[in-house]
Amino acid sequence: MSQKITIDPVTRVEGHGRVTVHLDDEGKVNNAYFHIVEFRGFERFIQGHPYWEAPLLVQRLCGICPVSHHLAAAKAIDQIVGIDPEDLSPTATKLRRLLHYGQVFQSHALHFFYLASPDLLFGLDAPREKRNVVAVAIENKELAKKGILMRKFGQEVIKTITGKKIHGVAAVPGGVHKTFFPEERDYLLQENDTPSIDTMIKWSQEIVDFIKDYHHKNHQWLDTFANYPSGHLGLVSGDGALELYDGYLRAIDGEGKLTLNDIPDTAYLKYLTEGVEKWSYMKFPYIKHLGRKNGWNRVGPLARLNVCDHITTPLANKELQEFKSYYNGRPNHSTMHSHWARLIEMLYCAEEIKTLLQDEAILGEDLLREGHRRPEGIGIIEAPRGTLIHHYKVDDKGMITKCNLIVSTTHNNEAMNRAVRWVANNVLSEQKEITDGMLNQVEVAIRAFDPCLSCATHALGKMPLQVSVFDNDDNLVMERIKG
Repeated sequence: MSQKITIDPVTRVEGHGRVTVHLDDEGKVNNAYFHIVEFRGFERFIQGHPYWEAPLLVQRLCGICPVSHHLAAAKAIDQIVGIDPEDLSPTATKLRRLLHYGQVFQSHALHFFYLASPDLLFGLDAPREKRNVVAVAIENKELAKKGILMRKFGQEVIKTITGKKIHGVAAVPGGVHKTFFPEERDYLLQENDTPSIDTMIKWSQEIVDFIKDYHHKNHQWLDTFANYPSGHLGLVSGDGALELYDGYLRAIDGEGKLTLNDIPDTAYLKYLTEGVEKWSYMKFPYIKHLGRKNGWNRVGPLARLNVCDHITTPLANKELQEFKSYYNGRPNHSTMHSHWARLIEMLYCAEEIKTLLQDEAILGEDLLREGHRRPEGIGIIEAPRGTLIHHYKVDDKGMITKCNLIVSTTHNNEAMNRAVRWVANNVLSEQKEITDGMLNQVEVAIRAFDPCLSCATHALGKMPLQVSVFDNDDNLVMERIKG
């Protein structure tokens, strides 16, 4: 007989998902699936709109990472008006980069301090009432305070450029619509109601030191939890450095061998495709020449640090080399190390923000460039959660006729499913029932990817997590629902 238990939601994951676990004849885990049950529709209803509206419309995919969609779409629309990345003015390029680093900085702060830190500070089996940022603030006031102010700083960077912290506007076809003013720059450089960029760099370094100390004390479970080999995909610069705004696609397999050798991002369609499954609305991207079985990749902070050779800023590069030495230069497949990688990227963004704030070019007046119209545009950036692809085709009247979006969470679909199977095989098989601790471990595994399921399905929603167990005859034997 089936049983159903409802649990109050403390999921800390954006979007709506469901997990099913399937048992064999002996009652052992045979398979597990992470189902995305929201409908994917944004690619269709953007059709028929003029191309210049795309950077505005796609922001509404999500309130968490609107800047990422805004900039990826803007890069694609630049190409439609005949402007490649190298053709943008220095002022427009640097303002877009500043905006992007502010977005990555605030998003990483949000994820680590608000969503992930309760798992690390209180443990996988902590009571539900402690798995939230309020409990973090009570027991580690200084950590919580820094997290709140660091996220605020990133949002202030966004606000000064776009006019709003969420769904503001900066990029237009061929550039940006306004310059940066000296008082805006000084606000971010100096201490005021928001700490200065120098304070952000100092705090970022302290948080990296915090996570390294945490790893030293808890390496046994951090190294092994949801550790499985995978490919890794991300953007790099021409000399192999970490690149978040504009670069070449590089991928490696589980042993570190190149599977994509720094290809132009605009050539992605020659190398990447998407598979589908009847049990999920979210697609499964993979590298064509490797096939569906072997061609899937992780994306995001862990993947980016795996594929890059170095980082261009000194403090973050020092941390990168230490990170890579953990596995003696071999690819790092430890899912929980994503948080360590994420904090190194925060340090990198803080260093880059300071460099750009000190660059007089961001105060320039050369904002727009013009070229000759093209029927197609592709824009790829590294969003906080990983590689983000926007691809548009337009007709002679400038109306969008086709839109393809491959978002970070979609790239991570196979990896998240494997993480869920790891928990099912290593936790459920031992416990023989879905306990609250096991349910939280499913979430911990998914949460490490910082998924945005609304982006991935291009729909509105929230994530009450549902876990169902089916026997070998597909009879429901146990179910727990959060939400």
